[in-house]
Amino acid sequence: MAQLLDGTSPETRPGPARILDVAELASVSVATVSRVLNGDSRVNHELRERVLASASQLGYRPNRLARNLRRRQMDVIGIVVPDIENPHFAAMVRVVEAIALGLGHRVLVCNTDEDGDRQAACLQMLADERVSGIVLSPSGPDGGIDHLRDLAIPVVTIERALRNGPADAVVADNVAAVRAATRRLIDAGHTNIAFVGGYSRVNAISMRQRGYLTAIEEAGLAPVLIGGQFLCDPAEVAVTALLRAKRPASALVVANNLMALGAIRAVRRAGLRIPGDVAVIAVDDPPWAELLDPPLTVLAQPIHAMATRAVEFIVRRLGGDQSPPVHDVFPLKLIVRRSCGTGHLP
Repeated sequence: MAQLLDGTSPETRPGPARILDVAELASVSVATVSRVLNGDSRVNHELRERVLASASQLGYRPNRLARNLRRRQMDVIGIVVPDIENPHFAAMVRVVEAIALGLGHRVLVCNTDEDGDRQAACLQMLADERVSGIVLSPSGPDGGIDHLRDLAIPVVTIERALRNGPADAVVADNVAAVRAATRRLIDAGHTNIAFVGGYSRVNAISMRQRGYLTAIEEAGLAPVLIGGQFLCDPAEVAVTALLRAKRPASALVVANNLMALGAIRAVRRAGLRIPGDVAVIAVDDPPWAELLDPPLTVLAQPIHAMATRAVEFIVRRLGGDQSPPVHDVFPLKLIVRRSCGTGHLP
């Protein structure tokens, strides 16, 4: 009776067989098993037969294996986003899907609604489907991706990095960008600038908040932090309360596009003018940003470039690349429109 490295046998080991079990039984690396299952013709015949025999002995997804070997590719990439209704993430999904389809992969989209438990369920479902790779925009700092690594399913995080778990990451330089945007408002004479954020557990938001705080502290000003939960209505409520304070903010730095809509609505319902009474700068550049009156000043993320790079990382890992995880950082572009009232500044 064959034994795995942990001393158990294929017949007695609890739970479904893992790719790690196949690798141990075949005395090869997980990467070699992955290449065989992916139909990589560069694997020599003896290793290929050994892996296939081990997979068959362990009952490791034989039907899926046969189909993938015929197609000579794994055929599904999963993408997990926190809010599919947000134009930013919808655009991200569209780019990933277009590129993946061009490479012969189908795309399976999951929406988590910023819920960690729902994210875990999505990742488990994708693992059960044995997707070839996952592009993940995590809803918290701990992504729970260890079991995906055991299955040799590569994961790349996009826009938001993970605190734990090795994974390639494609992120924006949020700290530098938001610091520069806040500095622009300070240089225009604003001394009471508020930051409208979401959940601090999300890496991208905490980095944007850090950029704001850095500029505020450098100027010797008092920070004002309010929560908008990434959504329009909660942001409107928070900004409405802020504008009713004894010393209302004269400028807002808003951490995403949906909260920007809520903030603008609150300013208008308070009978105030943008930018005359309240200047606004927001992260993200949705199509409607330049159609507002006044048009919205934004920090635009290069969604197409970032999503393209994420798929490139997946494809590279599927090709057997086992180099250490890479964090690729993209700059945000400040697009000055009339909402910030600082058009005369450099």
